[in-house]
Amino acid sequence: MTTTDTICAIATAPGGAIGIVRVSGPDALSATSSILDRDITSCPPYSLRYCHVLTPTGEVLDEVMASVYHAPHSYTGEDSVELSCHGSQYILQHVLQRLFQIGCRSANPGEFTMRAFLHGKMDLSQAEAVADLIASQSKASHRLAMNQMRGGFSKQLSELRNQLLQLTSLLELELDFSDHEDVEFADRSQLRQLADTIQHVMTRLVESFQTGNAIRQGIPVAIVGDTNAGKSTLLNVLLNDEKAIVSDIPGTTRDVVEDTMTLNGILFRFIDTAGIRKATDAIEHLGIERTFHQLERAQIVLWVIDGSQPLNNDTADRIVRASHGKTLIRVINKSDLPSCNNPCNEGLLVRISAKQGYGLHQLQAMLLHEVSRHIPSSNEVVVTNQRHYEALSHALASIQRVQEGIDRQLSGDFVCEDLRQCIFHLSDIVGEVTTDDVLQNIFSHFCIGK
Repeated sequence: MTTTDTICAIATAPGGAIGIVRVSGPDALSATSSILDRDITSCPPYSLRYCHVLTPTGEVLDEVMASVYHAPHSYTGEDSVELSCHGSQYILQHVLQRLFQIGCRSANPGEFTMRAFLHGKMDLSQAEAVADLIASQSKASHRLAMNQMRGGFSKQLSELRNQLLQLTSLLELELDFSDHEDVEFADRSQLRQLADTIQHVMTRLVESFQTGNAIRQGIPVAIVGDTNAGKSTLLNVLLNDEKAIVSDIPGTTRDVVEDTMTLNGILFRFIDTAGIRKATDAIEHLGIERTFHQLERAQIVLWVIDGSQPLNNDTADRIVRASHGKTLIRVINKSDLPSCNNPCNEGLLVRISAKQGYGLHQLQAMLLHEVSRHIPSSNEVVVTNQRHYEALSHALASIQRVQEGIDRQLSGDFVCEDLRQCIFHLSDIVGEVTTDDVLQNIFSHFCIGK
């Protein structure tokens, strides 16, 4: 991508009453003026002008409002114009064609935001948060993206980086006086204490990724249990949709059935699985294997138990073992039928009738309560991006080597090398050090027009 071209693209989704064509670059004002019936090059910044878009023969194509922005006070940091047109795809495409004819080119995916990054309007982590904000499907994921886009994550990384630079400068000052063996500018106990503080913050950020990624993608909830316990019926009533096939024949569900829903601003990803029993054929056996694979990935396990039948102890043992470290909720289904004694006391308990709709509100309340305990506050920094998680993991490993080096009384130059590696990985997150390939990969996943 280059910043010397003037680029343009449709910045709104199709189907709306208004469609916006965004233009940015050194010739944005003059290029846009050439397709309008009035000159906007002399308009003050942050102004609106009522104009007509003209065809090459001088006919009126559309009535528009032109929003004018001057560099560097625009989204991209360049001269920019946004034309608010009527939402007809015919009109919007013809406006683009007119701009192409006078020298603009079509913007690549994410190129407007990439230019904002290159012109210092935001760092790389904030730019990535723009894509997360667009893709947010719940109140919780929206809040995390807004916090990151406003610089909450960047501020914490900057504080860590400044502390690391302080460590490095003290040690490198010693290296300048290496001929004097008795010179020590950095007290090792203070260095260790500072390294411990940095390591503690990094550990918390790395561990927050599991929660952050789950909020972004949807809290994974595995629905497991014996065959004919009512798992598929429960999925259907939770989603208010006939998503899974329901039958009295045992073993109907042989593959994973998955869908999402939002409860109180939190996105849940419910996963219906094959009933657990001794498989009768190879396909069912594969389905049961996938059940336990999904159970491993889940944060919450809904163990659906047929309350009208005796508990299968073999199934119970397998589910309890596989759910270790997760939130396990025993869902006693078919509560409208005469019940059998259920001796298992593992996990939380709620009684429902998926068929009659009884107890579903209590189940939903229990899900929200368990998740809400782990939802971060609005000001808490949470890692949601896989690239950030990997970079932080590398940085954490580097600071742990620094701690080890201080404890072993290694030479300052060895400790400094690990500190530089730690700083490098943190700088990679915000884009202070990066490569063209990394930038291309990040922004290629954006939508056109953003």
